[in-house]
Amino acid sequence: MIRRLTAILAVVTAFAAASAPAAAEWLVTSLSKHRIQVTSNFGGEDLVLFGSVERDAATIPRRGGYDIVVTVTGPRKTFVTRRKERRLGIWINVDSREFDGTPTFLAVLTNRPVDQIASEDVRRRLKIGLDYQSLPQQNGANVADVVPEDAFRKAFIRINVQHQLYQESANAVTFLTPNLFRAAIPLPASVPVGTYAIDVKLLADGALIARTTSAFEVIKAGFEQIVADTAHQQPFLYGLITALMALLTGWLASVVFRRD
Repeated sequence: MIRRLTAILAVVTAFAAASAPAAAEWLVTSLSKHRIQVTSNFGGEDLVLFGSVERDAATIPRRGGYDIVVTVTGPRKTFVTRRKERRLGIWINVDSREFDGTPTFLAVLTNRPVDQIASEDVRRRLKIGLDYQSLPQQNGANVADVVPEDAFRKAFIRINVQHQLYQESANAVTFLTPNLFRAAIPLPASVPVGTYAIDVKLLADGALIARTTSAFEVIKAGFEQIVADTAHQQPFLYGLITALMALLTGWLASVVFRRD
């Protein structure tokens, strides 16, 4: 009886393994650097992602080619967006919305426009494009994402796009060969410090077939890092030095501009 059960179990296991879909294609990616140092003369930088679409021996090339979607997400933070109205000649805040745990930096980079890569349902499910990124809002006691047409959401994205902190580029990914690609990740001078996540999706014929992730970090370096570390680790010393510098600056100004 035990032998019969063992044999049945072996047959079921073999059938399940045979019926499971094999990973015919997968992604291999590499970054030009994994750490960006921000100094006093930092004016922005382009981080380069290299990638390759690997296939097993039994997989034939896709007739329609591949599509790549690179989503870069910066450290998360809580933001408040306010709506102003002009009343009696004065601009006042009439409403506000809090975005909870929202990326400080967000870039969606593709090899062609997102509406040509996949259907709207697929883009919504895979969060392809700025319109379908999760930007949860605090509304009363509830925290949830809203429709892309929400006025506060559209204003929040528009402001960040103006500051180059939110980006959607349809020509940032270039295929060097049918299987080899590169993506330029533009980081502005105001890029926030922290850890950044990179999500790379491989699509073909409008369907997701492979996915991989990586990360890099942005740090302060040089004199800026010393100042930041002192302010956080030794606040009393930082305050004392700041006060002394203010007194010294005031004294020097009185000497230079003194009228005899």
